Amino acid sequence: MEVGSSDGPDKNRVYGLSNTTANNLRSARSVSTVGSSQSISSSQSKEFVALQQHTVQLTEKYDHLSAEYAQLKVSNAQQRAESEQLKASQAQQKAKSEQQKAAYEQLREMVMNMATQSGTCAPNPFWPYNHQPPPPGPPPPPAPPLY
Repeated sequence: MEVGSSDGPDKNRVYGLSNTTANNLRSARSVSTVGSSQSISSSQSKEFVALQQHTVQLTEKYDHLSAEYAQLKVSNAQQRAESEQLKASQAQQKAKSEQQKAAYEQLREMVMNMATQSGTCAPNPFWPYNHQPPPPGPPPPPAPPLY
């Protein structure tokens, strides 16, 4: 019996069998073995149990990873909220800083205007507001003689 090769005329054709046998082989969907053996059934049973155990392990691992993923999503959402709060706080601080700068500039301009209008930044407590020198007082006592 020869099977057609991929280079041959028909790779699905079986050569050397009668037409009835070839037709039977084509129409058969699966080939089953007749008879049973304890070694075959016990090895298949062991493989089935091993596959079931492996499936349980994979399911547990999937559940664990799903729970971990959910925790990570919650943590990520919390971090995003904290980040947004921090950005808002920084924006408030920046606005407050800008207000303080503007107030400082206004105060500075007021002081500079006072200095240019009156010649001094603030009135001298020892001089009256009209900038007249104080009236002369009694002369100081004479110094003791040096011997």
